[in-house]
Amino acid sequence: MGVGISVDRLTMRYGDLVAVDEVTFDVRPGEFFGLLGPNGAGKTTTLEMIEGLRKPVGGSVTVDGTAPSGRDPALLRRMGVQLQASSFFERLTAREQLDTFRRLYGVDAERVDAMLDHVGLADKADVRTEDLSGGQKQRLSIACALVHDPDVVFLDEPTAALDPQARRNLWDLLQGLNDSGRTVVLTTHYMDEAEELCDRVAIIDHGRILELDTPAALIRSLEAPVQISLVHDSLPREQLESLPGVDHVGHDDGALTITTAEPAAVLTWLAERDALDGLSVKGATLEDVFLDRTGREYRA
Repeated sequence: MGVGISVDRLTMRYGDLVAVDEVTFDVRPGEFFGLLGPNGAGKTTTLEMIEGLRKPVGGSVTVDGTAPSGRDPALLRRMGVQLQASSFFERLTAREQLDTFRRLYGVDAERVDAMLDHVGLADKADVRTEDLSGGQKQRLSIACALVHDPDVVFLDEPTAALDPQARRNLWDLLQGLNDSGRTVVLTTHYMDEAEELCDRVAIIDHGRILELDTPAALIRSLEAPVQISLVHDSLPREQLESLPGVDHVGHDDGALTITTAEPAAVLTWLAERDALDGLSVKGATLEDVFLDRTGREYRA
C-alpha cells in the first residue's frame, strides 16, 4: 500500500538564493520519514517539490516511480497533502468543506463523518471554517488530506497549532496510518514528535542534508553523557567519583546527581547498595542532536 520516494540531487534556486542544494535521499515504502531543520532550512521547499507543487531547477524526484511534477491524476489520487498554511473555501461548514474534498476523489459520503470524528471535529461539523480556531482549522486541513485514504501522506508541521491532547490524538491517527502500510512524510519543529513517530529523519540546513538515520542512531552518535538523579544524601561521594566514566557528582534541588559516560557501572553500583529511591535517568535526545548539528543561534 505504501509507496517509495526517490530524491536525487534535488535543487531549487530563487535568484541567487539556493534554497535546496542537491538534496538526495530515499523514503522506503511504508516508512514514517521526517524532515527536520531550522526556519528557512529548505524543508517546505523540498516537500513541495516532492508533492509536485514546485518544479525543481535541478535533479529529480519520483513517487512510486512517477515524477509528481507531471500532475498524473492516478498518482495524485494516491497522495494526501497537508500544507503549512491552511486555506478553505469561504462560507462552508467543516462538513461541507470535507464533503467537497471527498467528492473530488469520488469517495463515499460516509467517509466525511468518520474523518471529522477521527480528528475530533464531530461537534464542529456545522460550524463555518472561518469561525473555527487555529487548531481546529489545522485538524480540518489534516482531515482533508486524509479523506480519500491515500497511500502516501505529506504533512508540513501538522501539529503546530494543536493543544497537547489534540497533538497526541493526531500522533495516534498518523501512527495508525503508518501501521497499516502507508508512507508518511512530515516536517516538524517538535523533536519529541519526530523521535516518537519517525523510522528515520533527515536533518537539513542551508538547503543541504546534514544527517540521515534513525532517531536512536543519531542520538547514540552524539556520545553525550547521561545524568542520573536519585533521592539519597548518604552515599560516599568519593566512591561514586571513582567509578568508571563518572564526570561529576553534585546536588540539585535536594537530589544527588551523577553525570557519567558509563551509566551501567553507576546503576549496578547503586543497585548493589539498594540506593535506587527516586531514581531518574536522563540521556541525550533528538533535540540535542538537532542543536549540535545546526547550532543554537536564533533563526528568524
